[in-house]
This record gives sequence, structure tokens and C-alpha cells, in this order.
Amino acid sequence: MIEIRNLTKSFGSNLVWEDVSFNIEEGETVAIIGRSGCGKSVLVKHLNALMYPDSGEVIIDGRNVFDLEYVALRKMRQRFGVLFQGSALFDSLNTFENIAFPLEYFTDLTEDEIADKVEESLDLVNLAGTGDQSPAELSGGMQRRVALARATILEPDFLIYDEPTSGLDPKTSEEINELIISMAQNLNITSIVVTHDIHSVLEIAERVVFLENENLSWHGTVDEMRESDNEDLMNFITASEYQIRN
Repeated sequence: MIEIRNLTKSFGSNLVWEDVSFNIEEGETVAIIGRSGCGKSVLVKHLNALMYPDSGEVIIDGRNVFDLEYVALRKMRQRFGVLFQGSALFDSLNTFENIAFPLEYFTDLTEDEIADKVEESLDLVNLAGTGDQSPAELSGGMQRRVALARATILEPDFLIYDEPTSGLDPKTSEEINELIISMAQNLNITSIVVTHDIHSVLEIAERVVFLENENLSWHGTVDEMRESDNEDLMNFITASEYQIRN
């Protein structure tokens, strides 16, 4: 479980959000939503101490990540996988090499062992046989799946998705949503999804965290979200649905 306790973050005189508190239970999928610039990505960067708050704590296994020294912090960060919004694949490496990179950097596996794990990972994201293709030869959806394979190759406990369906067509977005669900179920990964896509939220998430007006405005289950009378949340959902329709 990840416990977020009373986090406050600002950049100079610009307050991003204050006194943010919620828990992420083991094995669940949590969607973090809110308008552009509300600090969603800033928040998730605190979970593995890529950013430090003005005040507050993030507790993993009973330890505040902001108090960890270098070696312990490095080990903790290895428990996180990240799917970046733009996939962030290495253009100079082919699909196989992109996925193998974390194994070569963080493990002592042999070449044969790495090859076996990469092939298993490609199967998991429905890309068997594409190992020798470069990122430029892949569609946007395929690139996103390669990035997902790379993010999970070290078998992380936690997986952060940064706008996983951004820029994708509806069919490809649905395929990514199905993969997020599959990863959570088959790998028992705790998933944190930053997204504007309300359709995705309804498909993949168990709980929702809504940031608005420099605060955690609302959090609860997806079913509770459907029945919520939080005006800011309802306005955000309505605006999101209008953008999808148009």
C-alpha cells in the first residue's frame, strides 16, 4: 500500500496543491484526474521521490520515501515502472533492445535469459515477432505497447501510466485499456493512471482521485463518482464527455 499524507507542493510562490491525503491499496487501479496544469504528474512524481514536497509524507512499507538514503531509495524506485505519455522509446534501439535495456542495466541475467524474458514480454502485449523493428516502423499504439513491455520487464510492484491513451484513436485506446486491465490482473500490479480520458477511467479504474483548485477535491470509487454531487467533479466529467462527443 502507498499512503499519501498531507502533501503540499509549490514552485516558488505558485502553489500546486496542499494537504493532499489518500491511500493506494495493493493491487488496485487508481485514476488521477483533473484539468491540465492541476499537478497530476507532479503528484505521481512524489510517489517514488522524483520530486520532494514542501511538507507531507509518502509511506511505502511503513517508511517515508523522502527519508530514504541513496541505496534504499534506488531500490525503492526499482519497484516502480513508468509508461510515459510519449512512450519515450530509444530511437536508436529496436523493439527488442528497448525492452531489454532495463534488464541489461539492473540485472545480471545472461543474454539467453534476457532474450527469453523479452519474448515473454512481447507476447504479453501482443507484439510477438516485432523485436527487430525500430520504433519508427511501429504505429503509435504499438509504440505504447512496447513502452508498456519495457515498463513491466523488471516485474514492478507499482506501475505509473502518464496519459496512456493520449493521441490514440478510439480503437487503439480501447486496446491499451484492455492491456492495463490485463496487466493489473495477471501481474498483480498496483496501477496509478494519470488521465483526462473519462471513458478510460470508467473502463479501468477502481478508485478515482480528482485534483481541483489546488486541492484534492474528491476521491472515491468509480461507482461513488457516478453518484457524486461534487460540482467541480461533475463539471469536469461533463466537459470531458463533450470533448469526446465532438
